[in-house]
Amino acid sequence: MTACFVTGTDTEVGKTAVTAGLAHLGGQAGWRTVAVKPVAAGQEWVNGRWVNDDVRRLRAAASVPLDEAQVGPCQLRTPCAPHIAARLEGVAIDRAPLLEAVRSTLALGELGFVEGVGGFRVPLTQGWDTADLATDLELPVILVVGLRLGCLNHALLTAEAVRARGLRLAGWVANTVDPAMPHLDDNLAALSSGLEAPCWGCVPRLEAPTPAAVAAHLRLEALRNALELP
Repeated sequence: MTACFVTGTDTEVGKTAVTAGLAHLGGQAGWRTVAVKPVAAGQEWVNGRWVNDDVRRLRAAASVPLDEAQVGPCQLRTPCAPHIAARLEGVAIDRAPLLEAVRSTLALGELGFVEGVGGFRVPLTQGWDTADLATDLELPVILVVGLRLGCLNHALLTAEAVRARGLRLAGWVANTVDPAMPHLDDNLAALSSGLEAPCWGCVPRLEAPTPAAVAAHLRLEALRNALELP
């Protein structure tokens, strides 16, 4: 199967919306798609059980039926950095079992998307962060750039960090965080030049960012070419 790792320039830049949109796009094109969020922090009590909204959205977007444990193998209740949430809850984030869980879910599909946490380098446990997770999985990286003031620096530094790990930046998606961002076209041009990777789409600010609505602004051909899909 083919898979990629979805990271972002920061937290709250639309990684989950874009990951769900990519899974939907792939499913509509005929591939069996799966989506995984290895570590998800922040749950709400809904109808008698704890639920993580990101995991729920990714599960609904995949074309392969998955349960919540397959999509979110490590779910923490506290909405903060994972290593802090794990410590507060007395939970260990174990590297080997987590990697095995991710690979097991990816093996169920033809096209998979693994969503990170926050930006590219977020601590998970002592000596292991989300950049290490992407490296361990040996996946090409998709960068979600949150379009707002400061995104150029964040995007270029993230691209540099991705390549420093020996990973391929397969593409990037611009996601509109601030619809009033000045000089939008100039910023997009700077990103296109500086990231040196294909743009997979530019998502406007959507009132309802459903997987289908996001997928409508993503480029299937860019995904197909970057991941060398048939």
